[in-house]
Amino acid sequence: MSESQKPVMFTKENYIWMLIGILVIGLGMFLMSGGKSNTDPAVFDKEAVYSTTRITVAPLLILAGLVIEIYAIFKKPKAA
Repeated sequence: MSESQKPVMFTKENYIWMLIGILVIGLGMFLMSGGKSNTDPAVFDKEAVYSTTRITVAPLLILAGLVIEIYAIFKKPKAA
């Protein structure tokens, strides 16, 4: 088998889906990290730490990104 006849494992479409998955995971991580919860470190701000974005939305985005990555890896290239 020559160099030009090697089967291609991933196509451009697979790499695009992988990039989308990485971006979704990155967005989830960014939302989970949040920001400064308050200005005084001695005061615990329960609303900022346990917000819906940090507790629910961000983990769901990370899981969705992982599902997209699995899809991207297992997606078969279209027959030419």
